[in-house]
Amino acid sequence: MVVDQTQFSGSDSYIATESLQLAVKAARQLQKPLLIKGEPGTGKTLLAEQVAHRLNLPLLTWHIKSTTKAQQGLYEYDAVSRLRDSQLGDDRVYDIKNYIKPGKLWQAFAHEQRCVLLIDEIDKADIEFPNDLLHELDKMSFFVYETGETITAKQRPIVIITSNNEKELPDAFLRRCFFHYIDFPDEDTMRQIIAVHFPKISTQLVNEALQVFFKLRQLPGLKKPPSTSELIDWLSLLMADDMPADILSNHDKSNAIPPLYGALLKNEQDVQLLERLAFMSRR
Repeated sequence: MVVDQTQFSGSDSYIATESLQLAVKAARQLQKPLLIKGEPGTGKTLLAEQVAHRLNLPLLTWHIKSTTKAQQGLYEYDAVSRLRDSQLGDDRVYDIKNYIKPGKLWQAFAHEQRCVLLIDEIDKADIEFPNDLLHELDKMSFFVYETGETITAKQRPIVIITSNNEKELPDAFLRRCFFHYIDFPDEDTMRQIIAVHFPKISTQLVNEALQVFFKLRQLPGLKKPPSTSELIDWLSLLMADDMPADILSNHDKSNAIPPLYGALLKNEQDVQLLERLAFMSRR
């Protein structure tokens, strides 16, 4: 087994914990897909981009939707276009390959250079979707029935699969993956992430913002706790030129709703919860 010894250790724009670095290394050594789970906004999708960047490899991304079928990742045969061309007397109809469109797995397998293949949000698809890819991800090959050819990976791609846990994944699929759950960053890690995005941010603003942020996340009954990406958006607004520098310092502490809350809270139930808390604190 020959494995590229270049290791992923995060980057200037992505903080990778030691456990995440070990997970990437282990998946590569086992030559298994790396299945990444974690809260939305914890950098699951960005991980694949950073691995590709750090290892200087091409990145192919397959965004999964509720209507996506596994076959689309292999190839699609456009029988309608072939029928139309036959009616028009187009000579292209004599070569069926003209009507076969390679999917993301085919493109990854055909790459002369090893690449990173991201299968993003696999849990959005039908429950049978992961099972329909078992052979292809395990053997790194598949059969094209229309042409009678077998497509085999020239270089085994690094496969990273993300899931938001919307559906349970089949056991047979899980056995073929190396699994890692990205824990929500603790305060120290969050400070490192903030420093990557805002190198010149004031320590006072970070302290005040993190106090508000983690207090929000700990509120019982909150439907969608704010994520890392939402914290970054919020800080970006707080640092805007037209915002007062003391916007958090002078914020009424009895008011549970933080300034510019729309960057942190994403539904009316959570806003109403904070409004009730603010009302109760003033009574």
